[in-house]
Amino acid sequence: MSQATITAPVALATGAPDDLAAVEGFLARFFDEQVGRAGTHGPSYRQLWSAARDAASGGKRIRPRLLLAAHRAYAGTSGPDPDHAAVAAAAAFELLHTAFLMHDDVIDHDEVRRGRPNVTGRFAAIARAGGANARSARDFGEASAILAGDLLISAAHRLVAGLDVPEARRAALLDLVDECVFLAAAGEHADVRFALEGTPAAGEILAMVEHKTASYSFSAPLQAGALLAGAGGVAVGRLGDIGRDLGVAFQLRDDVLGVFGEEALTGKTAIGDLREGKQTLLVAHASTDASWSVVAGDFGRADLDEARAAAIRSVIVASGALERVERLIAARCRAAVELASASGLPAGLADELAATARACGERDR
Repeated sequence: MSQATITAPVALATGAPDDLAAVEGFLARFFDEQVGRAGTHGPSYRQLWSAARDAASGGKRIRPRLLLAAHRAYAGTSGPDPDHAAVAAAAAFELLHTAFLMHDDVIDHDEVRRGRPNVTGRFAAIARAGGANARSARDFGEASAILAGDLLISAAHRLVAGLDVPEARRAALLDLVDECVFLAAAGEHADVRFALEGTPAAGEILAMVEHKTASYSFSAPLQAGALLAGAGGVAVGRLGDIGRDLGVAFQLRDDVLGVFGEEALTGKTAIGDLREGKQTLLVAHASTDASWSVVAGDFGRADLDEARAAAIRSVIVASGALERVERLIAARCRAAVELASASGLPAGLADELAATARACGERDR
């Protein structure tokens, strides 16, 4: 598939508007409280919490949508008011996601996220404005982002630990959150290791994607919503499998957009992953073709220009790598839909997950 055939925009599905508004309200109150609390420890710490609040704003809210959709389906609720415990759990997953993004930006030495300075960038700028040299400013910015991420991971655990639900459900949810952090760290560590060791095998990349993205972004939110509603172990396990397929499809599409996407839509340049030398399934497949040797020396160059980037893209397409990844995205989406249909999910949830699968496969941002 060529760059020109990337599909039109589509919104990720699931989640009632009232539910999402409740999550936004919960997060606003949480950050207002923390910013106010931090103010008693000086203006810089207050700025840190303000930056964390800004980092948590915006985004697709995938995790809250999935969690609340699963909870409504298994709880059998259809009224306008969402369950308070489900809203708090949904907010916890969004805090976890924000924390992982902060830490990921530190690892990647990025100072911009969603087209604006991230926590690292904001505090590095503050340090530079105060007269710090470039190295000291970056150190301060990255230390600030690490601390902000740590605070949000702790807050996510605290929110789940404080849920007013039966003890067995709360314990299961805490185990689920703990596993999310455990797997995400494993995936992130593998991702960094790949940069040292060269192009990994396709199976290694898929395992990294499942750990780093699919587990906490798709599988766990679906499972958490079902657990909160009292669903049984079989249903929770199936939702985990469905989420795994959805998460892999979502991340593989993200990798395609990172090389072939339109910056006006994605909010990030289509040359950044190539300059970084990001080891994706696209690269793993392309690197097995003889034509890769022509562009291999340019892949990962910090000074990569658009002409050389275009040459790399051409090799990815000509080698069949893009087509292979597109086929896998379609297969994972299809597997998620088929499993959702065959799993005896509550009325409406299978349809919502099918819509989410289509969005994961077709999105252009």
